[in-house]
Parts: sequence; structure tokens; C-alpha cells
Amino acid sequence: MGSWTTPRCAVFQIFQMRISFATQRCLTVTITNFSLYEVIMKTRSLGQSGPDVSVLGYGAMSFTNFYGPATVEGSRQILDACLDMGITHIDTADVYGMGHSETVLGNWLRDRKGPVPFTIASKVGITADPERRLNNTPHHMTQALDASLSRLGIEALDLYYVHRRDTRFEIEDVTETMAGFVKAGKIKAIGFSEIAPSSLRRAHAIHPIAAVQSEYSLSTRSPELGLVQTCAELGTSLVAFSPVGRGLLTDRPHGLDAVRGMAWMVQNPRFCEPNFSHNMAYNAAFRALAADMGTAAASLAIAWLLHQGDHILPIPGTRSVAHLKEATIGAELELTQEDLGRIESVLPVGWAHGDRYSVGQWAGPERYC
Repeated sequence: MGSWTTPRCAVFQIFQMRISFATQRCLTVTITNFSLYEVIMKTRSLGQSGPDVSVLGYGAMSFTNFYGPATVEGSRQILDACLDMGITHIDTADVYGMGHSETVLGNWLRDRKGPVPFTIASKVGITADPERRLNNTPHHMTQALDASLSRLGIEALDLYYVHRRDTRFEIEDVTETMAGFVKAGKIKAIGFSEIAPSSLRRAHAIHPIAAVQSEYSLSTRSPELGLVQTCAELGTSLVAFSPVGRGLLTDRPHGLDAVRGMAWMVQNPRFCEPNFSHNMAYNAAFRALAADMGTAAASLAIAWLLHQGDHILPIPGTRSVAHLKEATIGAELELTQEDLGRIESVLPVGWAHGDRYSVGQWAGPERYC
């Protein structure tokens, strides 16, 4: 399950922690009515050549109002918590709040001073231009990269993704543009988001692709139709966004009233009736299973995902430090084959009602089978 990093450990209070989850060599657990749970974060390689990053990263789209109101103060608290919990992989994008997410991270780094404590990934390719929502032209990508570096206040990105493919250009040509950024010293590694396994192979033939970012969780299993396997074969990390299913795999899923206040979520088929009620029934069963196993639903969802391959790196996003702690605990849980079987009996492949995107939301991601 990867190597271990020693500089930091996180100490959490967890209620009624089961002894079966307290057997790892780097945990200290006192089993009482409430438990003291000390975590030393494990690491995995990001791509073929590293660096090593924490097995759990953080998705900084939550610094924006995408899933509800976010504040700069709250976002800075999340970054402080990441540092304390040993989370070293921060994922952002120029389109998140139209630069706001990168700005929050950059200002936090400037105020903190000293060496950058995170491996930072950002993305390019989605624009605010209604006439050209996807733009992979060398000119746009060069300008966007320079703007991202300026907002972040760093000289080079550790990882830079093509956020969405612009189908006017062959992926080989786009990869050549990205490779030019590597040669210029502006980025250290190349990634793509939401591409098919066949596209990954084409890009990788031009330049090593360190990571592919895709939605992957117990509620979205489509990457198992070749992407999980191709990434493993090529040494490419599969960076899993929405690893707790936009709340469907947690103990506190969004209610319909909350969904109605989120412009993107209210259009998502899984959060529209009658699909929503069906999904809530599965959520209730999963929550009950997690409680029986002595952990939070989100922790169990993260643990399941990490057990699908050593090249998988979940990046949950949240505005809550408490929720982030739950995800971090999931990074430490060891599941047996019996545990995995119990999980999949409650949430079998294909259980989620409704597509993961609406017709409009599917603009950009590549479908494959």
C-alpha cells in the first residue's frame, strides 16, 4: 500500500473505533468510549518518476462556491489542516472560480513563506468564453500557464493537466505543446483529465503522462473499463476526483433543498427525482454498513478506492476540516477481502441511479467502453 512519510502525524478523536481497524504498524489507538487515533500518512509515487505524494490529496475546487458558499478564511484553514494531516498533494485549476482557487493557494503560500510544502497540480483547457469553452491552442495554453504560475507565486508546476480535450486538435499535438512546457522548466510533469484509455496511449507515446484525472468511486465504476488497467500498465497515476460521490458515499449527503441551491448539482441526474430517492436508499445501506464496521461512510469509501490499485490517488474536496479528517482516516484503513465483499454486496457495480453527468455536463469528457 505504498511507503510511509515521517515528518508529520495527525491526531484525531474518533468515536467507537473498532479494534479490527487498529492493527497497522504506525497507528496508536486507545479503545475507549472515544479513541485517540494517530495517523502517519502513507505515500505513493505520482507518475513514473515521482515525486512521492500522500496517498490522499485535496481537491481545491472546494475553495470556490461550486458546492455551496466558501470563504477565504475557511479555505486557509483547510490548507493548514492539510499540512497538519500530512496531505502533500493539492489539486487546483485555472477555471476554479476563474483563478480564485489558485489565488487563495498562492496567497497562503506567500504568507507562510519558506519552501512550498505541497506538490501542486493545476489544469488548463476550460475557458469562460461561451464561443470556445474548450481551448487547447498553444497560445491559450501558454498564456494560461503563465497566469497560473503568477497567481500561485511559484516558478514551476509539479503537474499540469489538459483539463478537457479540444477535439479540433489531435492529442499528439497537444501533448507536444505540454512537452514544450516541460523543456522550458515551467512544469515538471504532464497530465490529462477525463480521457479514454486509447487517448492516454496516444499521448504517452509522445511524452510520459504522469497522471490521468477521472471521476472514480464506488458510485462511478466506469474507469474499470480500461482506464484503471491502462494507467497501471503505463505507470500513470489515476487521480480520482469525487471519491465520495459528491456526498452520496458519506454520512451527510446533500438533501434536495441543498441541491436546489447549487447550479451544477441541480442539473445532475443523480440528484434529480426519482433517481435521488433511489440513491438515498443505497446511501442508507452503505452508512449502516460503515457504522457496523466502526467507521464513517466517507472513510470506508476512501479505503475501498485505495484498495483498487497502488497507482490510485483520491483527491476529495471539502469545505469542512472534520470531513477532511474522515477522508484521512480512510487512507489508513486496511480492508480484507471479506470487507471488500461486504461493501460490494451493498453497493454492487451499477447501483447508482442516473448518469454521472447531464447531457450538457458531458461536453468535454471522453466516453469509452
